[in-house]
Amino acid sequence: MGFFKEFKEFATKGNLIDIATAFVMGAAFNKFVTSFTSGIISPLVGLISGGVDFSKKVIVLKEAVGDTPELSIKYGELITSFIDFIIVAFAMFVIIKAINAAKRKKEEAPAPPPEPSSTDKLLMEIRDQLKNK
Repeated sequence: MGFFKEFKEFATKGNLIDIATAFVMGAAFNKFVTSFTSGIISPLVGLISGGVDFSKKVIVLKEAVGDTPELSIKYGELITSFIDFIIVAFAMFVIIKAINAAKRKKEEAPAPPPEPSSTDKLLMEIRDQLKNK
């Protein structure tokens, strides 16, 4: 099998397309969560904590001198990213839980009884005819 033919089969499989779609949706969801965290959650946390803006919290290791930039640890960004992670993890938990519940309901549904075979149908017809006599 040629390399390109094999690659085409791989690239057009349903699972790969599903993964690519999920990746694109995940990137868009990440942008939404980041916006939600910075626009809604961070101000609320700041309000509760007395006006502290965590996104700008830093520990300065070395002050800026001339053209040399400031050297600092930006732990506020880490806190904001952690909040983003918790929101995404919770949303994924809810989605997976809903999918699993739907799968369970589908699996629990009883299968319809199998249709009688042609032999069984013939025997039932003979039985019905004998009853009518």
